[in-house]
Amino acid sequence: MTGRVLPFIGSGDEWASGIKTTSATCELAPNPSPWTLDGTNTWLLQAPGANEAIIVDPGPSDEGHLVEVIAQVAARDARITAILLTHGHVDHSAGARRLGELTGAPVRAVDPMHRHGGEGLASGEVVTAGDLVVQVIETPGHSSDSVCFLLPEEGSLLTGDTVLGRGTTVVAWPDGRLSEYLVSLARLRDLTDRESIKAILPGHGPILQAPGEILTAYLDHRMARLDEVRAALAAGAGSTADVVATVYANTPRELWPAAELSVRAQLQLLRDAGEISVEIC
Repeated sequence: MTGRVLPFIGSGDEWASGIKTTSATCELAPNPSPWTLDGTNTWLLQAPGANEAIIVDPGPSDEGHLVEVIAQVAARDARITAILLTHGHVDHSAGARRLGELTGAPVRAVDPMHRHGGEGLASGEVVTAGDLVVQVIETPGHSSDSVCFLLPEEGSLLTGDTVLGRGTTVVAWPDGRLSEYLVSLARLRDLTDRESIKAILPGHGPILQAPGEILTAYLDHRMARLDEVRAALAAGAGSTADVVATVYANTPRELWPAAELSVRAQLQLLRDAGEISVEIC
């Protein structure tokens, strides 16, 4: 789910299905909207020439999309051995059970509600398919169950909704927490430097280059939003709706419900820090 566009983050790029990196191919789900950008990116992960593949985020419950994902893998003489979820929001997870039924592959997720025949995902765990290595990175914040997946061999990072290909994501309060999100962004920025990550493969929108700059911009953006919320409160905003109307005045109104979730997360952080003491409805 997207918010204000940061000016240099993929905002003019066209996006479509196809091979994107040595090991990652995007199959774009047919669910475009202001909340999902071009649609959900279903990622097909496969080492060159391998006969095993991993699917990340099967997307919505759309039979045609799932059949196409299977066909793309079969065309490479491979089979799907695992289905991984970056988080449980329906635009990423609703098709997972059905894809598991069609392929026999286990669905693995942090949240037990979204696992089907598979185990959970633990921070630092490695999932493999042939020579492909996928490392699980714990990144709560957008949602409590959010994770990213690192492909260390090629320096790519699959971010789900933690980082988007255009704009910024919503902190889906109360499940999502801004304090956790800020920690996760800092963790990813440190990981980017340590692992020499070259590209971010998001859950919506185009691939992002210069990941370190992107993650710094995301952190700066969140801190600037907090300052804007503080200013709105100081100017007399007495409700969440007042804060949204002030801080997100330039955001399309159809995205204000998402903005309200982020504002509630921002207000929670300020309450936890002792900056405000009253409950704002």
